[in-house]
Amino acid sequence: MALSSEQIEQLARLSRLALPDEAVDATRIQLDSIFGIIAQMQAVDTTGIEPMSHPQELAARLRDDIITETDRRAAFQAVAPQAEAGLYLVPKVIE
Repeated sequence: MALSSEQIEQLARLSRLALPDEAVDATRIQLDSIFGIIAQMQAVDTTGIEPMSHPQELAARLRDDIITETDRRAAFQAVAPQAEAGLYLVPKVIE
C-alpha cells in the first residue's frame, strides 16, 4: 500500500504532529516499509495455528489461595459514619 504525500500530511494533521515539508517523503518511505512488512505477515497461512498469549512456553507461578487476613468488617463498619445491613451508606451525589 503506497501512501501519497497528501495522505502523510493528513495523517500528521489528524495525529496533531508538526511534520515539516522536508520530512514528508522520509515519513512516507518509512510507513510504506512498515505496510510492506504487515502485508508479508498477513500473507502467511496461519490456518490451524492456535493463538499464543506469550511467545515462549512459560508456566504461570500461582500462589495458594489461602486467607491471610482476619475478617474485620464489623470493626470497620463500627467506625463508619453510616452503615446499614452490612453496607456503607454514602450521600447521593447524582440527581
